[in-house]
Amino acid sequence: MPIHDFIGIGLGPFNLGLACLSDPVEDLDGIFLEARHELSWHPGMMLDDATLQVPFLADLVTLADPTSRWSFLAYLKETGNLYPFYIQESFYPLRREYDDYCRWAADGLDSVRLGQRVVHVEQATGRDGTIYIVTTGTGEQYRGRRLVLGVGTSPHVPRPLTGMGLHSSDYLRHKPDLQRRSSITIVGSGQSAAEIYRDLLAESPRYDYELHWITRSPRFLPMEYAKLTLELTSPEYTSYFHGLPERTRARLLREQRSLYKGISSHLVDDIFGLHYRLRANGDGPRTTMVSNTAVVGAERRGEGYWLDLHHEETDERFALETEGLVVATGYEARVPDFLDPIRERIAWDEQGRFRVSSEYAVDRSPGRPEIFVQNAGDHTHGLSSPDLGMGAHRNSVIIAAMTGREVYPIEKRVAVQTFGVPNHLRSVR
Repeated sequence: MPIHDFIGIGLGPFNLGLACLSDPVEDLDGIFLEARHELSWHPGMMLDDATLQVPFLADLVTLADPTSRWSFLAYLKETGNLYPFYIQESFYPLRREYDDYCRWAADGLDSVRLGQRVVHVEQATGRDGTIYIVTTGTGEQYRGRRLVLGVGTSPHVPRPLTGMGLHSSDYLRHKPDLQRRSSITIVGSGQSAAEIYRDLLAESPRYDYELHWITRSPRFLPMEYAKLTLELTSPEYTSYFHGLPERTRARLLREQRSLYKGISSHLVDDIFGLHYRLRANGDGPRTTMVSNTAVVGAERRGEGYWLDLHHEETDERFALETEGLVVATGYEARVPDFLDPIRERIAWDEQGRFRVSSEYAVDRSPGRPEIFVQNAGDHTHGLSSPDLGMGAHRNSVIIAAMTGREVYPIEKRVAVQTFGVPNHLRSVR
């Protein structure tokens, strides 16, 4: 049985990017295991007109290697869509387009194994050090010197709404049933909540439902795209954030939520414009949007739901009955059970989360990182962790840690601003 240099577990965009970037590296042998038999990226939110919130340059590889055969532009050229994309003059690919691009890349890689759900990981010690033995649900075993965990995030549902309604990740499958209800309520504050609200609002004249949108945020917050704010996803801010005390990092994440969990300003404007057009056409709408409101309790009532709500600013309690309920409250990283046999090799923080190093490693091996994570370090690396645009940079760092050299140049400084106290000013009194 061959021993691979590393085994990637999970094949979301970040590990898929690693598969693409490691593909031409002759002295780095990796294999990637994915539970699904076919790749799909957020299929429950594959709305026809939905686009990425980042430019096409934030694809799987370009920001690490603009010459890669796995770039989005290479995909467009191969599928005959490069000139139409050029003529369209938009930096933002359709979500369906990006989904197809990811499948195109996975289909072309020899290192990808679909239909291989990992159920068990154990370690063995041999002459060459630690070897990880990965067992899948089909009974197959793979051996590797390192692991890269890219299992992604799972739907997050606040405690009061546990077991209630449907999560936004499953929206499209249940949309026809929702639209047969007399009332629909969306709970959430980010892009998914806004996209679902806009989708249901646009089609509301054809149906007879009343539509509610409830968010705990102080307003329907647009994402901030100012250039100096975008630098908070830069390598140097990520390094600065990583070096801060844990309590400070937690506070900053709360304060920065709207920077990466808000709504695109284009969609905010589109929702307002849709309201205006519906009103001008005499089509209503029968809708209510309420911010500053937390769901503090919920229960099933017949075929619908009863929501106990609290308005944060007025400190009032009120209630809402709804037949349909969509919980658009995002995603969260979870530690997979298959890691249980090797838990003692992993570094944990006081809250039971991965203690992620600057190289995105989480193992306790001194001097030789063995276990890396993708998109599981917002508490250590900040808002760059889920950002598609930083995926190629993170993979460049991981590849360098595995090979001992910079296969792809790793930018250390790209921001115009300084984070923390500038060195040349430290001695000034």
